[in-house]
Amino acid sequence: MSATTLRDTLVATGVDILDTDGLAALTLREITRRAGVSHGAPRRYFPTHNSLLAAIASQGLHDLSARLAPILDAPTPARHRLISAAIEYVAFAQERPAMFELMFRHDLLEGAGANLRATSLPLFEALRTLAEADQASDPNATALKIWTGTHGIAVLAANRSLSLVTPDLVIEELVRSTVVAHLP
Repeated sequence: MSATTLRDTLVATGVDILDTDGLAALTLREITRRAGVSHGAPRRYFPTHNSLLAAIASQGLHDLSARLAPILDAPTPARHRLISAAIEYVAFAQERPAMFELMFRHDLLEGAGANLRATSLPLFEALRTLAEADQASDPNATALKIWTGTHGIAVLAANRSLSLVTPDLVIEELVRSTVVAHLP
């Protein structure tokens, strides 16, 4: 197996474990077992377990970016794109809760060697640009409020906590009202 192939295999295996079995199952032992390699094999590409986790989280950020790109780049009004992107962000969290959790585990990922900000900061910048296009007086603050509100909903939705409080809740409507509440 070539270096690139083994590296990619380890990351893909980690992504699969996250999506099928959750974050608790994402151990180095389980990744190597499922990838069919020795426990020491990842060390050639990932000096620490956290650096492998960062590479897996990076894949999640790329997946989220790919889902959001058509929405963010659509020729529709900025407000519509902000709402649609927020709804898609929450949907991603609901569909891939373990990946979503890992992507924001800065306690594990900070300093792990992957440049996660290179993928995550452009997403925030896109929100800021859309807030500016929607005539927000302070686009940075508006984007931050939209992101934190949407992220909170995403975490609660991914953990299925919202359905305990309000079983008839239409999450898309909650997301829409949260975004609109921060726009002029």
